[in-house]
Amino acid sequence: MTEILQLTPKLVVADGAAALAFYTTALGAVVEESYTMDGRIVHATLTVGSLRFELKDAGDGDPAPTPGQHPPVLMSLDVSDADAVTERLLAAGATVVYPVSDHEYGSRGGRVADPFGHHWMVSAALETLTPDEVQARLDEVRQGQV
Repeated sequence: MTEILQLTPKLVVADGAAALAFYTTALGAVVEESYTMDGRIVHATLTVGSLRFELKDAGDGDPAPTPGQHPPVLMSLDVSDADAVTERLLAAGATVVYPVSDHEYGSRGGRVADPFGHHWMVSAALETLTPDEVQARLDEVRQGQV
């Protein structure tokens, strides 16, 4: 079987130049490469620390998310301080989908929507739990809601 070497999310956006500016400001991303054709970004690679993601302008059969609709992909950021990273995202123009709070499964986090329609889940570990402990806590929450 062929070895899979990397999985890289690629965001499709309505305004690639504005998206590059947002991600560099909000996440401290570094634009490693960016290529344009007819004024559109056809491929850009960004890094945040040792992590990498890509983006492109909508077109060629790839639509950007429409505001008010749920995007088909959620970006998940594991961070050391969920409040601080969320504040940076909000200051750069993101909006709150779910506010940052402590969760039963051992983390603190929330979700924001960036100005381009993508949702970013921001999460910081509060404690280390086994999968069985996480499931038990979620079961307890569910029982409390019934």
